[in-house]
Amino acid sequence: MIAPIVVVGGGHGGFHLALALREAGVQTPVILVDARDGLPVQRPPLSKAILANGDATTRGRAQASLPFRPADFYARHDIRLRHATVVEIDRPRHEVRLADGDRIAYSHLVLATGARNRRPDIPGVDLPGVVELRTPEDALHLTGALDDEVDVVVVGGGFIGLEVASAAAARGRRVTVLEALDRVMSRVVSAPISEHFQVLHAARGVEIRTGAFAAAIHGDHRVAEVELADGTRVPAGLVVLGIGILPEDRLARDAGLSVSNGIDVDSTLLTSDPSISAIGDCAQFPLAGVRRRLESVQNAADHARTVALRLAGSPEPYCAVPWFWSEQFSSKLQIAGVASGEEDAVVRLDGPRGFSVLHLAGGRLTVVESVDRPADHVVARRLLASGAMVDADRARSAGFRLTDLLADAE
Repeated sequence: MIAPIVVVGGGHGGFHLALALREAGVQTPVILVDARDGLPVQRPPLSKAILANGDATTRGRAQASLPFRPADFYARHDIRLRHATVVEIDRPRHEVRLADGDRIAYSHLVLATGARNRRPDIPGVDLPGVVELRTPEDALHLTGALDDEVDVVVVGGGFIGLEVASAAAARGRRVTVLEALDRVMSRVVSAPISEHFQVLHAARGVEIRTGAFAAAIHGDHRVAEVELADGTRVPAGLVVLGIGILPEDRLARDAGLSVSNGIDVDSTLLTSDPSISAIGDCAQFPLAGVRRRLESVQNAADHARTVALRLAGSPEPYCAVPWFWSEQFSSKLQIAGVASGEEDAVVRLDGPRGFSVLHLAGGRLTVVESVDRPADHVVARRLLASGAMVDADRARSAGFRLTDLLADAE
């Protein structure tokens, strides 16, 4: 009897791999091992639909929609859910060992272990009232905490931090965002996008302090204030940590797999062991000539399909166009593509509502950031998939639209 395909992690990557295996016609038994109890769930609604809605009924609907599929889906597709923690990979035996001592043999192992929240190493970080956002339980706890009239301090001005800030401000809370760098979301967006969202937050009453380093959190029995590196103290009844994530690569590292900024994989998501793949937030892979680790649900799902096709006998390199999104107040940011590091032109296209920012490297379109321009985002993904070339002067000309490039290609 052939050993099962074992998938470690029930997030977007793990679930979509199990689904994609069945869609690809793979009949091998699949065991999805998830440390979290309950059905595998989606994560984007945690900082969006659940947290952003103060109405209990709306939050309840959002919570009910978190599972990817109902329980009977797994039985119907011969996908076994095992709620357990994997503590070791025994590569010579082709087995994983669980925390309870059980062992599961595998014909192929897929690590979809995701990432863990980065925590600042500062005094007071474990005080009551200091919270994170990673699980449905975190989201419900944070939502309940926002029912109280507290001053909210968000440490970190990335996607999650600003989404939390917008949800808190929309519920009437006084919010301060502490961002260590010189602009919000600076690791992932251009300066015009950062400026737009800083202005948007300020207009809604959110105070954003850039170049602000949290040095300590103070309180007798509960958080009361955050001390900055310059000695300034900011009142806080609730502190939300949002300073990024780290790849969950311990299992791979302990098993002797190649690990750098995440688990190293090739263009088909195979690790240094031909019997083990890695996908999603935990995997560092080659894309457009650069080794990258992307933190997005789209990337995890596309990784899953690539691995499923390989295990079904149709290997092909991962080449999907990455895309990301964030919703803050009434504004939606959508990003297609990833920077090459050699961008030589940035062009802003303004419209009657919203705008897009085009990034060009050697005349080739590499990234399009769109604010409240969903049509631009859709077109951008098609253009990036085709390797579209763009003349910067033409893009700056009056009346230029991205759809003009599609017309050129037809």
